[in-house]
Order: sequence, then C-alpha cells, then structure tokens
Amino acid sequence: MSSSEVITAPPADATPYVLPFTGLDRAFARFLQQTQPSTDPRHELLATLASWQFGRGHACLDLGLLDSAGVAALGWDARAKALLPETLSAAAATLPWTEGPNSPLVLDGQRLYLRRNWAAEQAIRAAIDARMCQPDTVAEDLPATLNLLFARRLDEAEPDWQKVACALAARRRLTLITGGPGTGKTTTVVRLLALLQADAVRHGKPLRMALAAPTGKAAARLGESIAQALQHLPPALRLSVPCQAVTLHKLLQLRPAGQQPAAPELTVDLVVVDEASMIDLEMMARLLAAVPLTASLILLGDKDQLASVEAGAVMGQLCEAAVAGGYSQDTVDWVRQTTGAELGPWAGAGSALAQQTVMLRHSHRFAGGSGIGLWASAVNAGDRPGVQALWRQAPAARADAKVSVQQLQPSGPNDAALQALLRQGWQEWLDRLRGLGNAPCGDQQALQLMQSFASFQVLCAVREGPWGVEALNRRIAAGLGFEALGWYAGRPVMVTRNDYNLKLMNGDVGLCLAQAGGLRVAFPDGQGGVRWVLPSRLDAVETVFAMTVHKSQGSEFVHVCLVLPDQAVAVLTRELLYTGITRAKARLTLVVPQESVLWRALETRVLRSGGLAIWPDA
Repeated sequence: MSSSEVITAPPADATPYVLPFTGLDRAFARFLQQTQPSTDPRHELLATLASWQFGRGHACLDLGLLDSAGVAALGWDARAKALLPETLSAAAATLPWTEGPNSPLVLDGQRLYLRRNWAAEQAIRAAIDARMCQPDTVAEDLPATLNLLFARRLDEAEPDWQKVACALAARRRLTLITGGPGTGKTTTVVRLLALLQADAVRHGKPLRMALAAPTGKAAARLGESIAQALQHLPPALRLSVPCQAVTLHKLLQLRPAGQQPAAPELTVDLVVVDEASMIDLEMMARLLAAVPLTASLILLGDKDQLASVEAGAVMGQLCEAAVAGGYSQDTVDWVRQTTGAELGPWAGAGSALAQQTVMLRHSHRFAGGSGIGLWASAVNAGDRPGVQALWRQAPAARADAKVSVQQLQPSGPNDAALQALLRQGWQEWLDRLRGLGNAPCGDQQALQLMQSFASFQVLCAVREGPWGVEALNRRIAAGLGFEALGWYAGRPVMVTRNDYNLKLMNGDVGLCLAQAGGLRVAFPDGQGGVRWVLPSRLDAVETVFAMTVHKSQGSEFVHVCLVLPDQAVAVLTRELLYTGITRAKARLTLVVPQESVLWRALETRVLRSGGLAIWPDA
C-alpha cells in the first residue's frame, strides 16, 4: 500500500477506545523485550503493531502510511490517536530487534516486517527477477498460430487482449493475466496451452503441463472450464492439453500441519494457476521456488477480488499498474508485429514485470448495460453516486421476479419476503428432492440434484450474528422443512479441511442423500461422476445453504442472494461487495437490512501494506 493512499478513519464516538491487540500480539512483543530488553517503550509498541498488522493480513507495518494517515492506517477510529506517540515511526530506527541476519523483525525503508514475511517477499522478488532474465523463446510461426486461434474481429478499435496475453506468455517464463469475471481468463489460457503444446509437439517434445488453484472448488471449476473451452478449438490444436486440475497444496506436496520441508522442484514445462488473488505470501514464494526456471508459469486472477486469507495481497500488488499498461516501446513494437494489436495508448515506463502483465478488459459474461455488470463496475470504482442510483433503480425483491438485480430491506431475519425468496430460489431442487421420496438415489439423480442446488446460493459477509452464516443456515434449513438435527437427506455440506484419503478438498460441496444402505454424501468426482462417502467419515464439514463470500471465491452461481449484516463490521469492504456481486451469472438479490451499512462498505477498502508493488522500471 502506498503512503499516498487516502484513508478515511472510522467515525469516533464518546466511549473510551481500547487498542484491539490480541493476546498473541502482546505476547510476541513481551517475548522480544524479555529476550533483548529495550528502555524505549515505543519499541514494544512497534513490535505489537507489526504482529497486529500481520494478523490482519498485511505483509508489514507501513510507517510512512502511519505518519500520513495516522490511526486510520490501522483501521482504528480517531479516539486511538491519543494512544499512539507522534514519534512512533521515528523510533523504528533504533529498534534492537532488527539487527543481524536472524532478527525477528526487519526494517526495510519505511516498512517494518516480521522476518518470515520479509523473507517471503524477498524470495518472490528474486524468483521473478530470475524469470525476467531468462532469454525469450518465441516460435517462428507464432503469428500464424495466433491468427488460427483468434479470428479477425470487425471492430479492432480496442486490442484483442486475449491474443496479446497469449503472445506475451509465449515469449517469457512468467505471465500475469488479470481481469474481472467473464473477461475470458480461462479461454485465454486454453488457447495459450494449445498454442504452446502445438509447437512442442511439432518438435517432438510435448510439454508436461500442470493446472492448479488454491482450493478444491476452484481447481474443479478450472478443469471443467478448460474442458468446455477445448471444444471450441480447431481439432488439430486440442492435442495433449490437460483438463485435470489439482489444489496448490497437492501440487506443492504441502503437509496438513507442522514444519514444511523445502518445496520440491516440479518436473514440468508449464504451470497454470487460477484464482491467484487467493495466494498468500508464503504460498507464492513456495510456488515460485518449485517451478523450475526452464518452465513457464502463468498466474490468472482478478486483482480487484478479495485478497488471500493469510498475509499478503500478492496478485493485487504485482498487478497494481495493470490498468495503465506501462508497456515499453520495445514491447509495443513486438506486439504490433506479432499480433497486429496497437498498444500505444497503454505505453509507458513500466517495470520488466509490467511487460508480462495483461489486463483483460471486456466482459463476455455481463453485457455493457447489464444490471450485474453495472453494479460490479460501480462498486469496484467506489462510485457512491453511481451505486446509489443503481440502488434506487433496483426493484424490491419478489420471489418470482426475473430481473437481473433486485433488492430487499428485510425487517428481520424472519422477514416473510426473504423466506419466500429463499424457498423460490431452491424450489426446483426441493421438487426434485421430494420427488425421490424414500427411493435410493442414483448417480445421475445425485448429479442433477447437486447442479440444481448450486444454481442458487446465499452469500454472507460474516459468520456470526443474526445475518451470519451460522444463524442463516439453521434458519434456512428449518424454513425449507428440514427440521432434523445432524445428518438428513437433502443436507448440503461444505468440506472445511483437506482430506487426501477421501480425495476431498477444502471448499468441496456435497449433498446428503438416501441410498440402499442408508444415508450417503454425494460429491462430484471431477470426471462427470459421483463419489459417495459415509457421513461418519466426514469430520470436517458444515451445512452450506449459506456460505461466506470468502468461501465463494472461485465459484459462480446463476442466482446469488448477497446478505449484508445490520451493522458495519471490519470485513465488510468494497472488495467483499465486488467479489460477492460477481459470483452471480444471471441474477443478483441484495439483502440489506440497513442501507447505511452498504454505503460504509463501499467507502472501506482493503489496502494491504507490502513492498511487492514497488518494482524497478524495465
């Protein structure tokens, strides 16, 4: 995060402010003080703040931002100003815990890191620099193959960014492709895989490819999307393009817990990772270490989505300048000669990494004037007048409405209109489920039921409280007629922890159904079939009529019901709104108990501190 960012502090009230440090934050600082005592009380406070920022997902404590924005940089309100010394950032220069190669803290310019985060950032930087120094490898017939994959467009006022992305990825060992929902990230990478594989096959050395994503759900969706996109390619270019994706944990052979060994180098020629915005600092460092310099790495993701749950906002920071482009004259000339696209309007003095970063700008999912597309664009831009206009235009929710965006301001969680909306959303699924009666469910019926259930989804900003996932799941189950506790036919569940024995990953969704031997839980097997699991073997699942927006990343649903809480909370930000809205393919219902909470969320951004956005010019 740049210290030039404007941050608005939460409004203050009259009650005393208590610094929201955790016990771990305070214990960390006390440990440092006991190990190497300091007579300056500001030092212990700095260590506590560094730990606090890490817990909030920041790579570091940005001292420059703290000087310019004050307590707002920490997400605190104005009452906390009196609790922080004005000379706090100056005291960092004399910190005793930043000295030596194994110091617990690292001061890098105006950024104070926990060493593990600093080490991860340095590893990422070194790995990217090493890839940028690799010689270009461009096939002689690249322009001809690109023309075969990309039909000439009638309107060429705007570059074909998908074609540009494929061209750039074909010349270097690292490419970042970012873009909003429906901009064709997966379509682009399928064409790229076909492009590179066709050239390799002609030379008698087919590429060893690996596809991965941070979660099981995202990996399954990546595989399905690639399989579908392959059908639209010329038959000669479909050769040896894989469709099976795995989780990053499986690709990198990460253990469930404990000390991780050094990342093994993968025996691959090309790795594609989708939903890269979900990758945290340490995972990205491991990924870059595992992919050999002789192999190509393609990272796909939406830079504007929610960042990783753990520390860092790697994709967002690496793609920070993607909108402007920043392409050097050499890149502009090369792209013109190779693809015919004119990147002059996006020329600039960008970094070496900027030359390998492409932002896809045209959404094929949302038409220019579609309701969901307009909402996504306005929220992403923080355009409050625009969002307010869209809010006024959105009709009140009706269960049988066919409009793309509607809104509901319920009187409470038991609001009759909300209950009717939820029942209507799953009506087709309920009819199919009850049509089975007590008969055992077959594989095809289970697949149809899972597909029908997944067409509608409730997304929440929070887990707890009357508008959180836990309360809504209980209320929805009862409202749909599922009164039984525990396991019952029709219970939808989400896996919350990877289980390699059962081949189930965190985020996988299954459906409990009746079979001849009793209840079983059906999960898609990723190959068009079903895997049946005994409920007793699932010790890490939760009911999932409603899920958090964080858990929905990497998914899309025909109709999304996005539920906001009735009061502002720290996690409710512009990025969360944008991510929730863009999970909807055709219909979006905004459930907003308090309108002021929507405006507060629109004005609150996730601006994670870190140093990856700062890169030398090319």
